Amino acid sequence: MKVVGKARRRVDGRAKVTGQTRFADDLVLPRMLFAKLLRSSVPHARIRAVDAAAAAAAPGVKLVLTGADFPVPFGIMPVSQDEHALCPDTVRYVGDPVAAVIARSEREASDALALIRVDYEALPTVASPEEALERPEPRIHPGEGEGGNVHRLAHFAFGDVEPALERADRVFEDLFFYEGNTHLPLEQHAAVAALDPDGRLTLWSSTQTPHYVHRELARALDLPAHRIRVVATPNGGGFGGKSDVMNHEIVVAKAALLTGRPVKITLTREEVFYAHRGRHPVLMRLKTGVKADGTIVAMDLETLLDGGAYGSYGAASTLYTGQLQTVTYHVPRYRFRACRTFTNKPPCGPKRGHGTPQPRFAQEVQLDKIAVALGKDPADLRLQQLAPANSVTANWMKIGSMGLRECIERVVEGSAWRSRRGKLGVGRGLGLACGSYLCGAGLPIYWNEMPHSGVQLQIDRSGRVTAFCGATEIGQGSDDVLAAIVAEVLGLDPADIRLVTGDTDLTPVDLGSYSSRVTLMMGNAAIQAAERAKALLAGAAAQKLGVSAERLAFAEGRVFDVERPDAGMSFQEAVVAAEAEHGTLGTTGSYRPPRSAARYRGGGVGPSVAYSYTAAVVEVEVDPATGWVKVPQVWIAHDIGRAINPVLARGQVEGSVYMGLGEALMEEQAFRRLPPRLSPALVHRIPSILEYKSPTSLEMPDVVTYLVEDPDSAGPFGAKEVGQGPLLPMMPAIANAIHDAVGVRVDEVPITPEKVLKALADKAKGKPGRVGPTAFPKVPWPEALVVPPPWEGGDGRATNQGAASRDTLPTTHSGTAGVKV
Repeated sequence: MKVVGKARRRVDGRAKVTGQTRFADDLVLPRMLFAKLLRSSVPHARIRAVDAAAAAAAPGVKLVLTGADFPVPFGIMPVSQDEHALCPDTVRYVGDPVAAVIARSEREASDALALIRVDYEALPTVASPEEALERPEPRIHPGEGEGGNVHRLAHFAFGDVEPALERADRVFEDLFFYEGNTHLPLEQHAAVAALDPDGRLTLWSSTQTPHYVHRELARALDLPAHRIRVVATPNGGGFGGKSDVMNHEIVVAKAALLTGRPVKITLTREEVFYAHRGRHPVLMRLKTGVKADGTIVAMDLETLLDGGAYGSYGAASTLYTGQLQTVTYHVPRYRFRACRTFTNKPPCGPKRGHGTPQPRFAQEVQLDKIAVALGKDPADLRLQQLAPANSVTANWMKIGSMGLRECIERVVEGSAWRSRRGKLGVGRGLGLACGSYLCGAGLPIYWNEMPHSGVQLQIDRSGRVTAFCGATEIGQGSDDVLAAIVAEVLGLDPADIRLVTGDTDLTPVDLGSYSSRVTLMMGNAAIQAAERAKALLAGAAAQKLGVSAERLAFAEGRVFDVERPDAGMSFQEAVVAAEAEHGTLGTTGSYRPPRSAARYRGGGVGPSVAYSYTAAVVEVEVDPATGWVKVPQVWIAHDIGRAINPVLARGQVEGSVYMGLGEALMEEQAFRRLPPRLSPALVHRIPSILEYKSPTSLEMPDVVTYLVEDPDSAGPFGAKEVGQGPLLPMMPAIANAIHDAVGVRVDEVPITPEKVLKALADKAKGKPGRVGPTAFPKVPWPEALVVPPPWEGGDGRATNQGAASRDTLPTTHSGTAGVKV
């Protein structure tokens, strides 16, 4: 191959480093107005009245909007249509949008916001999942969810777990907690809405999912979908935070319709913290039974999620805290229970790894504990029970290629693990952990039989090739992947492929940049479109050259006879010949994943046509006097299938290392209650980059990256994802390394110096030397949905009706949307 697998500059690199890339906030249109949102100052209250008269009369103000202007609710998932662009009657967290001012300038809009008076009737605040379970009233969302303040419940039994645990030689039970954190992209959310000369609405937005924004705009504004155009501008980072439909997008669209003028909004950094949709805080109880040699015989996992004030992706997030636990190691019998609650905090949603870093932390730390207790090497414990390639798991996830063994071997060798672990002296240690992630969700949010991604090629007689695709460039390099794949098939340079992406008017539908789906799904669609174009060109060129089309090759901008390379023509000449024969040239390609083997309710979350795998070894230095943890070096290996562009792939891996370092040691979306004498408010403790601690270049360790290429037949040229999977082993590897360094366990993140010191003090008193949760609340688990594993004669269906998840939860028949269309 001439392009795929070769290191090169990304196709959008020049525009980004020269400042020519136009992000949403860079857009300026004639007669443009500016919008600002008034956000709730209380966490839970009824809105008695909104007095906006003074704001409407303020200088420069053109329009004031309130919840009365947005009667139709919206939500990214059909089972969670629980948000309004502006709150009509109830606010549910500090930061919930209540009103909007549209004015000639941001300053005038901000000044007018201060003139709006809102009369609130305070309601009791729910601050945690424990409170949500204890206090079903008042309900944050009356009529929504499973009852009280429980949003979602799930209970699955894949095999007979209890007898297996009783027969196990050893049973390990642990509690873990994973604190919530936010995405922290460099670019804040921004959007611009305008009407075209025909009165059609266009929205430019820093979104990861233009297709779903388009769909929800039509719903919330009660407009025909064909009268709306959504353009996803290049994102300055997303990490999942821009994959939801956001209030401000609907507000500026409505304002443009009412004023007839372009309207722009750019959230402040503080507002981004309120918009959130970040990592769920999750409390976990994990019980694992093993044989004397450490082989897993059964696993029982319970998760309790703090969902915040709205549903968002929560129905899927709930299931992701357990559904992928079986695709890394062989787990013969598995029980999974999950509960997501509503609380009066900004809504949680998908962040890099969506729902899987939390249980992965628990599983990998517990495996380290098992290895230590049994006197085994943690690497060997994992190597002896890897999930087999081309197999089906207990919960009916179908695994394709599986390169984790080589990943573990590479990082073990590179770090000199076997000679250095446990021998570096007090305060220094090594930790190992693994992870796995899907290459795109097997079902769309709204279930249907249509493709998940489409690519259209236009081939001009000048020799120019333009690729159209709805996929969104969020910094991860999807534009480069599209150009590279088309260029590889047609024998061109990626820089010669023009790209039009993320535009619902001009491009075929792609469901969005989430779930690490773009490379595999867009890539397969691009190959199909390019191969169809190649066939047209080859047929016409073959006639000109007097050879069969099968003998022609496309490379370096030429079409030539492989047996006589000098006999050929330029790519442009081949295009001219084909256009003369066929007329205007254009081809399409599309991709839809095959049907999943999981055919039970809830089995729509987790299946993927391929899974990526990662192993990491982390070296730490712990100061016993201060509890301070430094990470000088990381060795990380990722099973990528095949790297389309190794430069971009390494960048994705190193970005995951950076993000994992922050989640493990310092990042937290933390809240506090103000004293009752002041307010019942539950407020964000640190809604700014100054106070929300995240690693800088000074904390970034040296990273040795290994790209393990084990091509998967489901991927384009064998490629698998690299955007999210490498994050997963980082947090548990750091926790395990701290234990190797100073002999204490911190079973929660972030692992702050205070927690390390507390664990050390505990150890000094002859206690276990552990910091972490000590109790798991009582949850009203429903009856289990029983699904026999493949090796017990199952067929992927449940053997009972059960109540694993209500009828509104995802299934393979009604899709991750969770409702029948």
